[in-house]
Amino acid sequence: MQYFLPMLSFLPHALRGVLVSLLIGINTLFWCTPLFAIAFLKAIVPLRAWRELCTRVLIAIATAWVSVNSAMFEVLHRIHWVVRGLEGLARDDWYLVTCNHQSWADIPVVQKVLNRRIPMLKFFLKQELIRVPVLGLAWWALDFPFMKRYSREEVRANPELGGVDLERTRRACEKFRTTPVSVFNFVEGTRFSEAKRARQESPYTHLLKPRAGGTAFVLGALGDQVRTILDVTLVYPQGQPGAWDLLAGHLHTIVVEVRPIPIPEQFLGGDYAGDAAFREAFQSWISELWREKDERIAKVLATSRG
Repeated sequence: MQYFLPMLSFLPHALRGVLVSLLIGINTLFWCTPLFAIAFLKAIVPLRAWRELCTRVLIAIATAWVSVNSAMFEVLHRIHWVVRGLEGLARDDWYLVTCNHQSWADIPVVQKVLNRRIPMLKFFLKQELIRVPVLGLAWWALDFPFMKRYSREEVRANPELGGVDLERTRRACEKFRTTPVSVFNFVEGTRFSEAKRARQESPYTHLLKPRAGGTAFVLGALGDQVRTILDVTLVYPQGQPGAWDLLAGHLHTIVVEVRPIPIPEQFLGGDYAGDAAFREAFQSWISELWREKDERIAKVLATSRG
C-alpha cells in the first residue's frame, strides 16, 4: 500500500477527488466510534480528574483523525508545501491562532501544518452546525464551542443580546483552562473575495477588514492563560481555490507562514465592549498586524509570479 498510493497521483483529478472524499468519510466514521464512546463515559462520570483524562483521550483521537487525513494529501497528490515559522512551537501551551480566510481548503491546510506541533485547534462554530450528521456530535464531544450569532440589527433592537454572546464566549473558554488548547479564529469573519473587499472599502489589497471583537472577547475570557497569538498567513500562488481543488489535487503550491506574536499585557483581560479607549487601541493593534500580513502576501505572490 505504501508504494502503491503515490502512483495514484497520476489518476484523473476527478477520480482522485472522489477517492480522497471517500477515504476521509471512512476515516471519520472509524475514529468517531471510539470518540463517541469516550465522550459518553466522560458525560456520565462527574469526576473532574476523570473528565480531564477523557478530554486528553478525545484530543488524541481527533489528532489521529487529522493525521490520517493529512497523510492522504501527501500520498495522493503532489503538492509543494512551503511552510515557515514552525520553530519553537509547543504542544503544552495555549495559543490564539488567527488566519486570513481564502477558501474552504484553509482549515484542512492549517490543520495539516500545525497538527502535533501545538494543541488541537478548536473553532467557534455556529449553533446550527451541531445538526451536521456525525461531525456535529463529534464537535460537541470535543468541546468545540457552539455560538448563536446575532445580527447587528438584532443587537441594536435588543442590546442585551450582545452580552449573551460575550457570556457564551466566557463559558466556552472556561473549558479551555485545564487542558492546553489552540483557539482558532478567522479574523475577517468570511472568505475573501474582490467583491467583498470593494464593498467593505478595505484598505488592504489581499485581505478584508479584520473584526477585532471576537479576538478581544476570547483574550478577555482566557485572561492570562494565553500569551501568544499565532498569526498564520495562507497564500495560494495559483489563485483562490475551492475545497474541491484540494481534494482533487489541483493545487500545486501552498505557502503557509506562521508568526508567533507575544500579546501585549495591556490587551490581556481588557473590557472590549465597555472600554472605548481599550477598544480603539486593540483595533489599531489588529489593523497593524493585518497591514503587515497584507504586505507579506504581496511579497509571496510577487516572488511566485516572478
